[in-house]
Amino acid sequence: MRYIIPAMLLLSLGTASCNKMLDEKVVTNATDDFYNSKAGFLTAVNGSYVSMRNFYSSERGMTLTETGTDIITNGSDGNYKFTSQYTSQLDSRYDHVREVWNSFYQTLNTCNVVITRADKITDLDDASKKKGIAEAKFCRAQYHFLLMEMFGPIPLSLKENTAILREAHRDSVSAVYDAVINDLLDAEKDLPDAQTEWGRATKPAVEHLLARVYLTRASSPQAKPTDYANAAKYADIVIKNYGFRLLDDPGQIWAQGKENNSETIWAAQFTTDPLYNYSDNNACRFFLMQYDVLAGMKRDLPNGTPWKRFRPTSFLLDTLYKDRIHDTRYEKFFTTVWFTNAPTATLNMGDTAVYLPGYDVSAAVIASKKYMMVPPRLYTEKLYPSLNKFADALRPDNQASGVRPFISFRLAETYLIEAEAMLMQGDAQTAADLVNVVRLRAARIGATDTETQANRTAMKVGPTDMSIDFLLDERGRELVGEQLRWFDLVRTHKLLERVRLHNNEARANIKPTHVLRPIPQDQIDRSVNGFAQNTGY
Repeated sequence: MRYIIPAMLLLSLGTASCNKMLDEKVVTNATDDFYNSKAGFLTAVNGSYVSMRNFYSSERGMTLTETGTDIITNGSDGNYKFTSQYTSQLDSRYDHVREVWNSFYQTLNTCNVVITRADKITDLDDASKKKGIAEAKFCRAQYHFLLMEMFGPIPLSLKENTAILREAHRDSVSAVYDAVINDLLDAEKDLPDAQTEWGRATKPAVEHLLARVYLTRASSPQAKPTDYANAAKYADIVIKNYGFRLLDDPGQIWAQGKENNSETIWAAQFTTDPLYNYSDNNACRFFLMQYDVLAGMKRDLPNGTPWKRFRPTSFLLDTLYKDRIHDTRYEKFFTTVWFTNAPTATLNMGDTAVYLPGYDVSAAVIASKKYMMVPPRLYTEKLYPSLNKFADALRPDNQASGVRPFISFRLAETYLIEAEAMLMQGDAQTAADLVNVVRLRAARIGATDTETQANRTAMKVGPTDMSIDFLLDERGRELVGEQLRWFDLVRTHKLLERVRLHNNEARANIKPTHVLRPIPQDQIDRSVNGFAQNTGY
């Protein structure tokens, strides 16, 4: 083992909660020998999922994956605008990269405890052993893959580390891909199609991630001739073999309390128990405009806590969501109306207090309304349409972190993965057919069957529409906010081009350096052999 990390620190104990959701609880009094027992093994399996909470739905994960792209830029608040704007502060001292790096490597060691010790545990039955190892390999593959996407060559962590080592080396990207794919292929063999506890790894979750990994490698210098075919194969398996289906209404995908729906393949779990919930589950706050200082409004749980970290670019609103007649996704995914919850002399409870129509209106029209009307020309870093996918009204109070799970893999992305893989193999017709499944789901239901059919016809695309840019546009429309965009732009070699074209705050600063994140300085400092920084940092 060549990565510097303390020996076993904390693992998490998983118990089935009343709704059969994977629930991790911290064990602080276990000795190392505990993990040589069946109970310890199962504890370590559950502990393998812990760093998913560090990344998904957190400010660090969202900042590293969504902002500073063609569709999301910074809002008015927060300490990390430099990430979105690619200024000189984006360097090795950046705490988000340090936190993700250290958290992932700590939990990688937990995964390795499961994998390394399983055969030595005498009271462990074969079924529990196989499934537990497979879950740990799913987690290990995902951590390695995310680290590689962000940092490039990284140290592979494939064996349990029981000592503090002072030497670390970066393995090649090719070696990381091989390790990730091998782990996923191993996991696929031993995982069930579904689990009784939601949030555990399953065979379709592994296959979805395999499709994503193969698609990513296919456009990289490490590409192999079969990568696009494998991406399409595994995506197609997920689409056809397990009974998943797109919801009829895209607005219901993220409906709170209904995240475990027919479209969800795998989700990172959080809990309503304040003792064990993760304090960084704050996706519900990041995309909200500052509604609570406006006339007729006050902060409340249904409307959320407006941290205004991230906001949509004009490109997302005006170009990708230009069609709001036939395509319902803009109105489903964004809040544009706020209703009075603090009555004034002119606004009664429930009246419209703020309205963002999404099109220009004259000053005279604005003045004629008793509510605040904000057309696009008046959008600011504090006033803008607000992504509502992660709204969380079940928090105990407005100071509390979110309690809802984060959907990390869903079927709409699977269709778009297969579409891209088919396009890159020269089959634009099949690519268009797959994209149309996603688009037609979003077509507006009309007042009559004829109107509905007209909307569906308008939403259809054909083989001549297919290109990487079109697929990136479609992924933006469908998957905005879901911690994929920066990865998508890097994967398709479009980050610099699209940020320079569409992100006013970032275009002047972005450089080729920024297709990778900086290696954390503390990793460099604690390596006695000299740990190379990424070029340009």
